Amino acid sequence: MKTVIIKYNAGNVQSVMYALDRIGASYLLTDDEAEIRSADKVIFPGVGEASTAMAYLRERGLDQVIPSLKQPVLGTCVGMQLLCRYSEEGDTTCMGVFDVDVRRFPAQPGFKVPHMGWNSLTDLKGPLTEGLPDQAYVYFVHSYCADVCPETTAVCEYVRPFSAMLQKDNFYAAQFHAEISGNVGQRILENFLKIDTRS
Repeated sequence: MKTVIIKYNAGNVQSVMYALDRIGASYLLTDDEAEIRSADKVIFPGVGEASTAMAYLRERGLDQVIPSLKQPVLGTCVGMQLLCRYSEEGDTTCMGVFDVDVRRFPAQPGFKVPHMGWNSLTDLKGPLTEGLPDQAYVYFVHSYCADVCPETTAVCEYVRPFSAMLQKDNFYAAQFHAEISGNVGQRILENFLKIDTRS
């Protein structure tokens, strides 16, 4: 099985590579369109600022490539947000795979932004959450989040309920860092790699 990690100007790629190493999965880090299209699975990670990341993707045409992929795609953190319709961060039009907007956490006494640390998942649905208990803990670092919507497959609450995971067709996404979320994150990555390809 050929797994590709999309290479672009976003952080945490190394930690994703380490996580795949731990579960014995081979992968290729690339921004080459042909390599991406020929992959069985595609991982689109990211740490950074939405408008800068989208500008980089547009320069390389990846903003057109990614939404057109037919194999399973997993976006994480900023990767998930860029798959949404719009982000308030930098007033950014994103790729629109998920029909939902990304908004900054509102200021509220007792809550620090960014949302940083371990928090629990509820309302779990879909193949990525197979084998996970309700209230499973994962690790977040973010100031912006996607609203809860029909494509939400896991919910987290911090200031307000938000989409911790999304799924639409062959596209899957997680706001948290699965690659550093211990056994729960490892199970999510393993579940993703088990999804039937080219449905």
